[in-house]
Formats: sequence, C-alpha cells, structure tokens
Amino acid sequence: MWLGISHPNLVVLILRSNHFYGSIPTHLCHLQHLQILDLVLNQISGSIPKCVNNLTALTQKGSPNATITHYHTTWVSNSSLFFMSYDDRMFFMWKGKEHEYKNTLGFLKGVDLSSNNLTRWIPGEIVELVELVSLNLSRNCLTGQITSDIVMLQSLEALDLSKNHLSGGIPSSLSHIDRLSVLDLSNNNVSGKIPTSPHLDTFIASSYEGNPNLCRAPLPKKCSGEEIAQNPAMNGSREHAGMQDEREGFISIGFYVSVALGFIAGFWGVVGTLVLNVSLRVAYFRFLNNFKDRLYVAISENMARVPRQLQNYLEISQLPSHEDGELE
Repeated sequence: MWLGISHPNLVVLILRSNHFYGSIPTHLCHLQHLQILDLVLNQISGSIPKCVNNLTALTQKGSPNATITHYHTTWVSNSSLFFMSYDDRMFFMWKGKEHEYKNTLGFLKGVDLSSNNLTRWIPGEIVELVELVSLNLSRNCLTGQITSDIVMLQSLEALDLSKNHLSGGIPSSLSHIDRLSVLDLSNNNVSGKIPTSPHLDTFIASSYEGNPNLCRAPLPKKCSGEEIAQNPAMNGSREHAGMQDEREGFISIGFYVSVALGFIAGFWGVVGTLVLNVSLRVAYFRFLNNFKDRLYVAISENMARVPRQLQNYLEISQLPSHEDGELE
C-alpha cells in the first residue's frame, strides 16, 4: 500500500516472479505517472481495481519523451554542488520475448498481470487506458465478456487474454484497432463466429484455439448455416480445381517431349524415306507433277466456260417480254 503513497512519481513498477498474495491495493491507482505495471508470476487474487483509470500517464494522450531521465544533485568535497542525470533502462516482456529498453523506454506503456489468480470480470474502466501499448491478462481466472469498447485502445499493439474463463463472442470492434499485431484469445469459453475482417484474418489459428464453440477461419471449424451455403460454391470450386489439375497433369514436360519426338519421327519418316529410296522418290515427284497437270487443266476448262455462260445470260436478259413477265 505504501508504494502508492510514498512514491507518487513512480514510472515503472516491476514485481514479477515473487510470492506476493492478496489483492491489488487501490493505492497503486494514485501513481499518476505510472507507465509500466508488471506483477507477473505471483499469487495475487481478487479483482482488477476499477480505479485503474486514475493512472493518468496511461489515460491522457501526449507526446512523451523517448527516454526517461532523472536529475539529482550531489556534493563533491563538501564544497561543490553538481547537477547530474541518468536515463532509466529496464527489461520488459514484449510479444513473448524479453527486450531491454532505454532510448525508447518513454514510449513503452504496458500492464502485465498475467500468471496470477485474478477473478471476476475485466473492469470497463480499463478501456480508458488509451495510451496502452501492451495489455496482458493471461493465465488468470477472469470471467465475463470482452467489451466492444475495447476499440478505444487504439494504441494497443499486443493483447493477450488467453487461458481465462472469458465467454461471449469476439466483438467486431476489435478489428478496428489498426496497430494490433499480437492477439491471443486461446483457451477460453469464447463462442460464436470470428468476425470477418482482413485484420483479424491475419492472425494464425493458435490465437483462437481452445474455444470449443468458436468457428470460422482461421479455425478449421465451420459455423452452422455457413457450411450448407458454402457447399455449392465449394463443390464448384472443387470441380474447377479438379479440371484444372487434370489439364495441368496432361500438359506436362512429358507431353512436350512426346510432341517433339512425334514431330521428329513423322518428319524424318517421310523425308528420310524419300532421301534413301530413289524409286519411291521418283514416283512421289511424278505423282506431284501429274496432280499439278490435272489441276491446271481443270482450272483452265472452268475458266473457259465462264465467258460463254456470261454471254448466254446477257443475250437472254435482252429479249422482250409480256406484262406477266413470261418470255415469248
């Protein structure tokens, strides 16, 4: 309790991997400058305090400094007073890996209460922490639903609510957090359809696994009512894919090799025979000459008939006729 009273300017509070028990004291909500709260791997129980919206550094938008710098004075030789400074540095679990932060520590704003015994629901006031970059409440006993107001956390890049007892559906507003790149809702009692959005589709199936009543991609389980509607389209696509596979299986490297070998065999089967067999070559060219002569004669005869037929037609057309159009 004294942390929230004796250290009002506290910016980073890390108490992970200890044996702290009991509930989170509401006095921590007095830390208006607190940017990082890490209570991971303890035995803390009870609910998350509703007063978290008093953490001003996490609720008010601003332009934080990249580094967290501290100034202090010191006496040297009991005569001189020096002003000195130092930059904070720390290790923080970010997206599943521990990283050291110094030059960008001022931009890091996160709450990690994972691996405890927290119960009841996630307080609605937590969505007022609009500057949160990372929120990890996994491995607890939290219940209730994920509020649709979570869309207010527009700065959120990592959200882990896995291994709790959350129920209800996944709010579609979650897909409107554009910066969200890490999401884990696995091993809960979340049900219904995963919202269809290009953003939520980018997360792998493990982000949603362990929810028996959850359906739709990227999970393999189809939602009831969609499977029937999708069957015709799926059948059509399967037939199209089958035809395409057949075509692709037919037109292969072996196909082109066969065509090339067939062309070579056919070409040299004819030309090679004519080159090697003299009598057959003479007979072949004699056949071509005779065919050419017969074709020339036939064309000449037909061309000679055309002027005679044209002249007869002109003579007949010039004869006088009766009114009924019959020839005399």
